[in-house]
Formats: sequence, structure tokens, C-alpha cells
Amino acid sequence: MEKGRKEERENAVNRSVKPWSPSSLSSFLPFYPLLLCSLLLFSFKPNHDYHVSVTQMQYNSSSRSFEVSIRIFTDDLEKALSQSHSKERFVVKDNDQNDRFVEDYIRKSFVLTDSQKKNAIIKYIGKEQEADATWIYLEIPFQGALNGCRLLNVTLMEVFDDQVNMTNVKFQSEKKTFLFKKSQTFHSL
Repeated sequence: MEKGRKEERENAVNRSVKPWSPSSLSSFLPFYPLLLCSLLLFSFKPNHDYHVSVTQMQYNSSSRSFEVSIRIFTDDLEKALSQSHSKERFVVKDNDQNDRFVEDYIRKSFVLTDSQKKNAIIKYIGKEQEADATWIYLEIPFQGALNGCRLLNVTLMEVFDDQVNMTNVKFQSEKKTFLFKKSQTFHSL
């Protein structure tokens, strides 16, 4: 009697486990798009592994102002704008409606103070797309010497701990390069 039950159980198990066949693949086809999307989602890598911006500040003696261009990775800028506006999704591109948001963000993160510790006026000129980066253009009216002036550049530092903002300053015949990071957000010019 015991032997009969054992054989009966083995036969039931063998009937429930079917060998693989090409026709059994068709039962998985409805799940194929889900599987493919999951695979792509989990294998996605960011566009770049480093977080850096490059700023050029060049003094124009005829207009008595600094002409400033800031190059930022577009996806990083979009993330910063989203974080500063209650997670609203931003897509930055030419001819969008985001200039006022970009301008506000840059005014808070990029500040030149004169020797009397007064913030210099920043004129936002605009932005322009270039492949995976956005160029932001500013003009800063400036008279006098750089002695006692300080520059703050904390762009994207609230988003990325490893953010580095390289700033090249050309004033008359003098050229200097400054690296801004979380441990060094101000530099005396």
C-alpha cells in the first residue's frame, strides 16, 4: 500500500512538471516588454560620472563689465531646478520658458562681492544648448580693482557632494583659475 502511494505521488509530480519546449515560450511573451524595461531601467547609468561646471569671466574694459559664460551639464541643471522648485520636472533647452528659473538659480549660486562687501549687479543675458551641456551667459558691470573682491560659486553643490566649479578669471592682463567645492565656496580675487 505504501509503495502505491509513493508511485502515485511521483506520477502526479511528473505530470505537473512539463519539459521545456519552444511552444512554452509563448506563455512568457506577454511579460517580455516588462522584462526588457526592467533590464534597461536597472542597467541605466548617468550620462557622466563627474560633476563639474566651467566658468569663464573675462573683463571687457570698453563696456566696463565682466562677460561671464558658465557651462553646466544640462541634466545636472535640470535636477537642481527641480530640487529648488518642489520637485517640479524641468527640461532645459533652447527657446523654453525656463529662463527666469535659470536666472534665479544662478543669481543665488554665483555672486561677486566688491571690496565693500556689496553684491555686484548681475545681468542675465540668456542660455544656449550644446550637446549635453547648457551655456549660461551673464554680464557683471564692474569698475575698480579686484583687490578685496570675493567670488562665491556654489552652483549645483546642494545637489552633488562632489561638485567642482572651475572658474577662469581674466582681468586686464592677469589670469587666474579657481576651484570651488563644498570645502571652498568663496575665493578672494
